[in-house]
Amino acid sequence: MRWILVIALLPCRSVLGQAPLPSPFDDKGARIVDLAWPLNEKSPFWPGDNYTPFRLETIATLKEDGVSSKAFSMPEHLGTHIDAPNHFENDRPGVDAIPAERLFGPGVVIDLAVKCEMDPDAMLTVADIADWEKSHGAIPRGAIVLLQTGWGRHATNPARYQNRDVMGKMHFPGFSAEAAEWLVREREVRGIGLDTLSIDRGLSTKFEVHHVINKAGRYGLENVAHLDQLPATGFGLIVAPIKIEGGTGGPTRIWAVVPKGPGEPAR
Repeated sequence: MRWILVIALLPCRSVLGQAPLPSPFDDKGARIVDLAWPLNEKSPFWPGDNYTPFRLETIATLKEDGVSSKAFSMPEHLGTHIDAPNHFENDRPGVDAIPAERLFGPGVVIDLAVKCEMDPDAMLTVADIADWEKSHGAIPRGAIVLLQTGWGRHATNPARYQNRDVMGKMHFPGFSAEAAEWLVREREVRGIGLDTLSIDRGLSTKFEVHHVINKAGRYGLENVAHLDQLPATGFGLIVAPIKIEGGTGGPTRIWAVVPKGPGEPAR
């Protein structure tokens, strides 16, 4: 439970030479960035035959029943959500069985927005990671690596977010399988995520990145919001998925605990 203690309880010791991470309870030293989109009928989801939009209905009202209550229905993989290790691999943990300590960790943002603006089919490569590490230092072991593609600005526009061509193929960025393998093997990441529909790029048909990550017992985070509000490194992440027994994923709140800059007011 090391990172629960580091992020939530202590002033945070440095990790592999990284600056100490802030505590979410430190009003003067930290700010919280919410990385989840609100759930509603426009929430993005994978365009499969059995996938349906988010639905919210009233089942009781204060006027009629003395209490207000609603019911919702949705596929697991809608809006900001987690892909559990059993999403693409048998005999891997469901979302309820992901160890709690793996849902906390140092955060990293790799900004690939310029590359993705020029090529919507772009993928994060091992060379891109090497370039990032030249500027920011080695990715901490046990980090959660987030890829900013710039695609999040289209999240409320389903047609633009999917970016289909005349043949119906989707075009949006993602990780490469080689980069995912490297992050698991060389940096022992706890999970990866990004601001698109899938950790695999839109053109993928074999979903190699999902298989790499899930086979290694790691998770993916998709449709992550507000990555442009985060620094490249030096912050903590808290990942809080809904706990569905045997679930392959589910809606997820994600918070970044970011050091405040000079002059930022206390909460």
